[in-house]
Amino acid sequence: MNCSSELENKIVKTGLCTSCGACQGLCPYWLSHRGKTIQMFSCDREEGRCYAFCPRTKTDLAKLREEFFPDADYIPEIGPFYGLYMTRAADADIRAKSQHGGTTTALVELAMRKGLIDAAILTDAKGGVNPKGVLVKKPQDVRKYSGSSFQIPPVLATLNKALEENRYKKIGVVGTPCKTLAVYKMKSRPFPDNDGNAGNIGMVFGLFCGWGLDWEGLEKLVQRHAAGKQLEHMDILPSKFHQMVLKTSKKQMEVPLEEIYPIVKGSCNYCVDMTAEFSDISVGGARSSEGWDVDQGWNQVIVRTEKGVKLIDLARKEGILEFKAVAESNLEKIKQASLNKKKTGLKNLRKLSGSKNNLIYLNPDEPGIEKACIDMA
Repeated sequence: MNCSSELENKIVKTGLCTSCGACQGLCPYWLSHRGKTIQMFSCDREEGRCYAFCPRTKTDLAKLREEFFPDADYIPEIGPFYGLYMTRAADADIRAKSQHGGTTTALVELAMRKGLIDAAILTDAKGGVNPKGVLVKKPQDVRKYSGSSFQIPPVLATLNKALEENRYKKIGVVGTPCKTLAVYKMKSRPFPDNDGNAGNIGMVFGLFCGWGLDWEGLEKLVQRHAAGKQLEHMDILPSKFHQMVLKTSKKQMEVPLEEIYPIVKGSCNYCVDMTAEFSDISVGGARSSEGWDVDQGWNQVIVRTEKGVKLIDLARKEGILEFKAVAESNLEKIKQASLNKKKTGLKNLRKLSGSKNNLIYLNPDEPGIEKACIDMA
């Protein structure tokens, strides 16, 4: 069976496809429409980048870590680790337009300004509905794309196109865990003679992620609660609030999670990565004893590589980020939340495969997975 058919039958049809876009922009056979990956034609290649880059095809995670994170500590629940920080953008304008503390926006802007990257692949969230991937070429344009969407656009198709043009030599990428894993599969150059200019990928900025939402399902939900109104922001609050918030310029609406759970994207049920373990820096919403009124303005940041250390130190030195003390309990809380996601993903993968030992795209002996399996026993 050729790689195109394998991808269609084993990934798309089984519900594993994350709609990340890693298979798109490489050939005319794969496209995306409203959050769904579509095979336009079958090809006869036995091997192809579409299959090799997919984050849901068989992946040797340990080998990837050895190649790209050789000097980092390794924590089974959350991956490569240099340190945990609590930060926010020092620029109040960035904070005002960002999902939470604006750390990602501030870091990407700084990295571009200092030449650590020369372009960036971001998501134009559009208030949360109908997002799309964008290539940003100037640091002053980064903050235009602050904010998040819980729909999953094929952002990596935009990356593939930029790599093909071979104009930018240090492209930064911001993405959720499935996207950042795909980027590292690209960086591993499985086809050295046809690597798609993967060496032009610079820094990778990961985003903490619990799950994304079905494209059409979210549109219908927004229509019910904010019909005809332009959304400016959406967010999932901490679990104790049990709600999603939708904001327009004039109104805020609280939607109970009972309406959200039925539209969680199916492929998210098979994900075992909450903190974007394959990235230089991972950023998520803050959680602390100070409560949500404070936390919503801050981020938790995991630094994973020496590049990440260099950038976070530069942000501190230049006053781009504000820092505050991280409570001793925060790391354990992140580890437990991440472990819980791994256990849920493994449970669903076993159910899908029909076998306790068949985790489809994961190796049961991989340390992070083995830790979760032992905990489930």
